[in-house]
Amino acid sequence: MSGGQRDDDQKGQPGFTITSGPDSGASTPSDFHTFLVSLSMSVLYHLGEIEGPDGRPGPVELSLAKETIDVIAMLQEKTRGNLTPPEEHLIQSLLAELRLRFVEKTKPGTALRG
Repeated sequence: MSGGQRDDDQKGQPGFTITSGPDSGASTPSDFHTFLVSLSMSVLYHLGEIEGPDGRPGPVELSLAKETIDVIAMLQEKTRGNLTPPEEHLIQSLLAELRLRFVEKTKPGTALRG
């Protein structure tokens, strides 16, 4: 299907194809799982735990990390009852892990542990 849309996936959910560049020809379907993982990676970047595109760890931006965790929690609440069991497990697991990492990062002396 052209125009950036693709046929419904196996679960009957509509999706879109995101193209990485005008000449690349590469595309990746965007789904709920991918969206959650993307938000989670953003949190980890803002906690300074993963490298950015330049190969260096991101600056610690606790307010941005917390805001993104809150967005994931809002998605969990707004989608309650509409997720598949794997999606529900994923969002619960991600929130638990991200909240734990956030708390660890805000403890006194965390900078010494790197």
